[in-house]
Amino acid sequence: MPDRGGGPTGPRIRVGRPSRRVRTLLMTLGVLAVLAMAFVMFSGFWTDWLWYRSVHYSSVFTTTLWTKIGLFFVFGLLMAAAVGVNIWLAHRLRPPLSAMSMEQQSLDRYRMGIAPYKKWLLIGVTALVGLIAGASAAGQWRTWLLWVNGVSFGQKDPQFHMDVSFFAFDLPWYRFLLGFGFAATVLSLVAAALTHYLYGGLRITSPGARATAAATGHLSVLLGVFVSLKAIAYWLDRYGLAVKSSDFKATGNWTGLRYVDANAYLPAKTILFCIAVICAILFFATLWRRTWQLPVIGFGLMVLSAILIGGLYPAIVQKFQVQPNEQAKEAPYIEKNIEATRDAYGINGVKPEEYKGGGRVDEDPKKKRENADTAANYRLNDPNIVSPTFQQLEQERSYYQFPKTLDVDRYNGQDTIVGLREIDVNKLDKRNWINDHFAYTHGYGMVAAKGTETKKGSKGAPAFTESGLPTNGELGEYEQRIYYGEKTSQYSIVGGPQKELDYEENGGGQKTYSYKGDSGVNLSNPINRAAYAVSFGEPQILYSGAIGDGSRILYNRTPKERVEAVAPWLTIDGDVYPTVVNGRIQWVVDAYTTSNGYPYASRTTLGDTTADSLSQADSQRTVIAQQNQVNYIRNSVKATVDAYTGDVKLYTWDDKDPVLKTWKKAFPGTVKDKSEIPPKLMDHLRYPQDMFKVQRELLTKYHVTDPGQFYNASDAWQVPNDPTKKDDSAVPPYYLSLKSPGQAQQQFSLTTTFTPSERPNLRAFMTVDADARSKNYGKMQLLRVQGDVDGPEQVQNKMNSMTEVGNFVRDMKGADSDVLYGNLLTVPLDDGFLYVEPVYVQGRKSAYPLLKKVAVSYGTETAFADTLGEGLNQVFSTEGATKPPGDQDGDGTTKPPKSNDPTVQAALDDAQKAFEDGEKAMKEGDWKKYGEAQDRLQEALERAEEASSKAAEKSDKAADKPADKNADNAADKAADKSGDKAADKEADKDAGQKGDQTG
Repeated sequence: MPDRGGGPTGPRIRVGRPSRRVRTLLMTLGVLAVLAMAFVMFSGFWTDWLWYRSVHYSSVFTTTLWTKIGLFFVFGLLMAAAVGVNIWLAHRLRPPLSAMSMEQQSLDRYRMGIAPYKKWLLIGVTALVGLIAGASAAGQWRTWLLWVNGVSFGQKDPQFHMDVSFFAFDLPWYRFLLGFGFAATVLSLVAAALTHYLYGGLRITSPGARATAAATGHLSVLLGVFVSLKAIAYWLDRYGLAVKSSDFKATGNWTGLRYVDANAYLPAKTILFCIAVICAILFFATLWRRTWQLPVIGFGLMVLSAILIGGLYPAIVQKFQVQPNEQAKEAPYIEKNIEATRDAYGINGVKPEEYKGGGRVDEDPKKKRENADTAANYRLNDPNIVSPTFQQLEQERSYYQFPKTLDVDRYNGQDTIVGLREIDVNKLDKRNWINDHFAYTHGYGMVAAKGTETKKGSKGAPAFTESGLPTNGELGEYEQRIYYGEKTSQYSIVGGPQKELDYEENGGGQKTYSYKGDSGVNLSNPINRAAYAVSFGEPQILYSGAIGDGSRILYNRTPKERVEAVAPWLTIDGDVYPTVVNGRIQWVVDAYTTSNGYPYASRTTLGDTTADSLSQADSQRTVIAQQNQVNYIRNSVKATVDAYTGDVKLYTWDDKDPVLKTWKKAFPGTVKDKSEIPPKLMDHLRYPQDMFKVQRELLTKYHVTDPGQFYNASDAWQVPNDPTKKDDSAVPPYYLSLKSPGQAQQQFSLTTTFTPSERPNLRAFMTVDADARSKNYGKMQLLRVQGDVDGPEQVQNKMNSMTEVGNFVRDMKGADSDVLYGNLLTVPLDDGFLYVEPVYVQGRKSAYPLLKKVAVSYGTETAFADTLGEGLNQVFSTEGATKPPGDQDGDGTTKPPKSNDPTVQAALDDAQKAFEDGEKAMKEGDWKKYGEAQDRLQEALERAEEASSKAAEKSDKAADKPADKNADNAADKAADKSGDKAADKEADKDAGQKGDQTG
């Protein structure tokens, strides 16, 4: 039977305190855990500081850090003080005795429960809200720096006549302060109300008064502050109308005031401001009247006014005043929007020029054929297609990689395709920590090829001007090691006892190297090693014997990462490109200053606007901060990143940009003056693609400056889809040296086409002078096409429908090969447009494509030939047309036609010499020599024609052929002698019969 006495029936087990040794152990573990957490936090801070110091931009780190710390503490303390003071005040104003009601008896338990911890509870609540508010405020460091350093735009908005800087720099900060004030007031009001309720100042179910006089006064003041802030919000909302986004059915995305905003919302906001001020005064008056009757009536009036004046009245105005005659009512505001948008995006100087565009071959075909030779530097090597060719022919080792899309630059006066041979550790045969981070640390050399030529005898491969490992060619001597590039995303540790693989020689030997630059962070310090071991989650950094004296860690190695880190206030262009300047490989990075607060200017999302068929296929070509909505953009900074040292330099490009001036005040000394740009670097700077994409997208609508026409959208354009791609992605702009209408010589340009909205025919063609050396850099020419002219997609379809193309594609598929279409280049030529498209073939077992055909189209004529020269000859082949001296072939070189007649051959040789002299004089800009060369060229051609006519009279077989064709026949005979099977030339245009084409 159990013991009824309640005592223990067995031995007693005593539960005592842990032993001293256990307590010491637990305390030690706790201290170590705290120290470990502190070191983890310290590691992130310390490594960031070391990195910024290594790139000599420590001022960016300190300015940003102290700004964040300042905002965190100032606004954190303000929030904590606001909430804490109101809780303390509500507790102090509590009634001395609580009514003995059931409600208060229930609350007594809570009051007694928290009584011993009131101080700590107050500290905890205020600390929590302070931390949250401080963290939120720290994220506004850009807004603060823009406000405190803002400079004037020198332009005023058309509605309020205030400087644009107020909307771009001041208004965002005022809105943040207003939002912070609302948050502090609401939290204080809630905290005070709960405290008053807990201590009997407010009652819900108790009999008698619902609130004490003290509680009434306290809460009324807080409500008065809230309503006062609402009055300020109404006043700021007036200015916010100038940057407000809305959906305008006539034009889509809209920014700024419309008729209903200026005539309904604007006066309504002013009236509501006055009502809110009166309502706030009534709340403050309760300190003396001790009743909420008038404040409640005033607050109700304010709410009713907000519904009627702020909502219903504008709807009535829109319905009965605007909609019956919307175009006339909105015209003045559309005009303001057009002007502001064109100015904000730098397109205010673009005016469409009328251009026929049709282009007829039968109008002096001989002259058109001659003009076609000088109209452009036709880039047949498409940088978007020939990357596999670079990879196969110049990769040398599997761990070297070229970018998926190569870049276009200029060397020796010609367009050049360039790419760096970068290291890609993902392609290593053996992956381990030493190989990944110590041995394979850098790429080697730049590879370049002519944009217009293929290598002789290669059957369509590019003609390299810089190749090999190490590379050699036209670029001269330069530091070829690439420690910083687009594919170097992993960290490397260099300069220590572990040697690096420099490159492998053809004989099988290996060259080793030890980094000699001062880039990166020194790991000789054990604290640095421990910090990086923690930051990178790699404990081997702490104890590995491969790290010793001189070891340096390199990270943040892509050009975009480095520029974005040292200038976090810039938006980085999606396409960075390498160039050789003064014996160094320098990455060139275009950077933009942007704003979202330009009054009346329509907004655009950078990620959507800059997307095209290239960026969708290659993620490395996407703009940084894709989701940013902006309505002001300038290419204000040109940056460079040294591929060996990682050295980052920022140069001022647009020294008139007020946003850049503001950031230069915030971060003094970080951006160099434009005059400090090295002259050799200036030769390679160009107009950025993403900037051009944004501008062309805006010009699809904003080429129209008449408000009525803009409202009707009767002349809306669109960027056409890339005709060489199957998906509906926009055609990318192309860099191309061409001669636009009105220009005397070719200019390195960026080009694009436009088609009418939802229609395929060509509506406009735009170029921008992309050469930084040109006095017209950045100047745009917009040709508005008259009549019905085929657009890119139509031209592509027309080419694809040709019998020759169909047979060619069928033959290639039968040979188990794929046909790839290169960039469809559009070139203005004699009131028309010349389209040129390279066509590549890649066998299924072949690793790279080869240029095999060139499609050419002009007006109604289309050709599909082995070379560009043959294609142009076919398109412009009419009665009386002659071949140019030195017939151009697919690689852009010139070859004098051969003839059995020595007199004809001598004349052709003279013509070839004159042609080459003319080309050289044109590149040098010596137009006097160019004119003399053209005179000699014409004289030699006449002699060749006369000599060939005499030779034709002696041959019965050739007597029936036009005399002016004999020079071409001589060239054909010479080609037959060389063993090539040449195509028979067109004998009768009306018959339309063509000979076999060469394979």
